[in-house]
Amino acid sequence: MKRKICVVTTSRADYGLLFWLLREIQDDPALQLQIVATGMHLAPEFGFTVKEIERDGFIIDKKVDMLLSTGDEKGTIKSIGVGLISFAEVFQDLSPEIVVLLGDRYELMTIAIPALILKIPIAHLHGGETSQGAIDEAIRHSITKMAAIHFPATVEYGRRIIQMGEDPNRVFPFGAPGLDHIYRKRFRTRLELESLLDFPLGGPTALVTYHPVTLEKNSAGQQIENILTAVRRAGIRAVFTKSNADPQGHVINEKIKDFCDSFPTRYKLFENLGTDLYLDCLKNLDLMIGNSSSGLVEAPSLRMPVVNVGDRQKGRTKAENVLDAGYAAEEIVREIGKALSLEFKDRLRIMKNPYDPFEDGKVSLRIKEKLKEIPIDERLIKKRFHDVSFSGKK
Repeated sequence: MKRKICVVTTSRADYGLLFWLLREIQDDPALQLQIVATGMHLAPEFGFTVKEIERDGFIIDKKVDMLLSTGDEKGTIKSIGVGLISFAEVFQDLSPEIVVLLGDRYELMTIAIPALILKIPIAHLHGGETSQGAIDEAIRHSITKMAAIHFPATVEYGRRIIQMGEDPNRVFPFGAPGLDHIYRKRFRTRLELESLLDFPLGGPTALVTYHPVTLEKNSAGQQIENILTAVRRAGIRAVFTKSNADPQGHVINEKIKDFCDSFPTRYKLFENLGTDLYLDCLKNLDLMIGNSSSGLVEAPSLRMPVVNVGDRQKGRTKAENVLDAGYAAEEIVREIGKALSLEFKDRLRIMKNPYDPFEDGKVSLRIKEKLKEIPIDERLIKKRFHDVSFSGKK
C-alpha cells in the first residue's frame, strides 16, 4: 500500500519552494501525493495562484478558502478560526500518514493543530530559523514542537531544533529545497526577461520585495515610503512584487502601486511573478532590495547583492551578499551604492551559500527518501524530550 504524504501550500512563495518535493513524491510509485491549497492561493488580489499549481500538472485534492481579506489582526485571527475547522475535516477525509509543512506563516497553525490532535505526524521544513521582527518567529518554533520530523535548511538551524528538545535522530539538515530550481531550470537572458516583463531593463535595475514587520504596529506605510524614496534618489529602475497577506500588506501594495503609476517607465509592480520569473530576476537584475527571505536563501547562489531593510530577517544566517540597512532612506541609498559597486560584486564570485551544503540540486530528493523510509510508529507521536547538556555556567 502506498504511503500517503499530504503537502499543504499556502502561497506562491512556499509553493515555489515545495515544487520539486511535490514532483519527487508524485513520481515515486511507493508514495501517494496529496495536495491541499489554501491561504493566498485562493485570493484574487494575490493572483489566484492555485491555477499555477494546476497548470504545472498537479492534482489538488482539497482547496481550503480561509483567508478573510480585512488587512488587520482581527481578520487574521478570524482566518485562523476558519482554517482550524476546515483542516479538521480535510484530514479526516484524506487520512494522510504524514503532513508536510514549510515555513512559518500563521496559516500553518491552522494545519498543525488539527494534525497534532488527529495524531498525524508532521514533517516541518525550514524550522529552527529566526526572524526577530515578525510573529513568524513564535509560529515557526511552535510548529517545531508539534512536528515529529524536521528538515532545517542549515546545520545551525538543526542545532536550534535540538536545543528545543527535539530528537537529533529526527533532524535532517539537507538544505533549502527551493534551491533545486537553480540546478534544474534554464535561465533566460536579460534581453529575454525584458521582453517577458514588458519593461525596459537598461541601467541598474532592482528587484524590490517588502513585507510587513508584524511585531511593529502601523509602521509599514512609513517604511515602504522610505524605501520608495531611496529607490528614486538612487536613480535606479525597479521591478516590484506585491507584499503578502499579513496585516498592513495592503498598505504597502497601495503605496507601491501609486509610486509605479507615477513613474511607469522606471518602475513596474507585478501581482505575481511566479517562481520561474522571480529566479530570472534574481539572476539578471543588478540588486535586490527589501526584506524577503529569498534575499538570504536563493540570492547567494545567483551572486545577487541584497540590501536587507529593517528587522524582519534579523537573526537569520546570512551570506556575504547581504547588506543590512535600517529604515532611514539615506541609509538605504548608501547600501544601494555599496551593492552596485564593482568591488562588492567581485567579492561575491567565490561566495558559498550556507543554505546549500551539498550543491547538487537534490535537496528535495533527500527529503522525499526520508519521508518514504522513516518508520511511522508510536515514537513519532509520543515524542521524548531530548535534553541538551550545557557546559559551564553563565
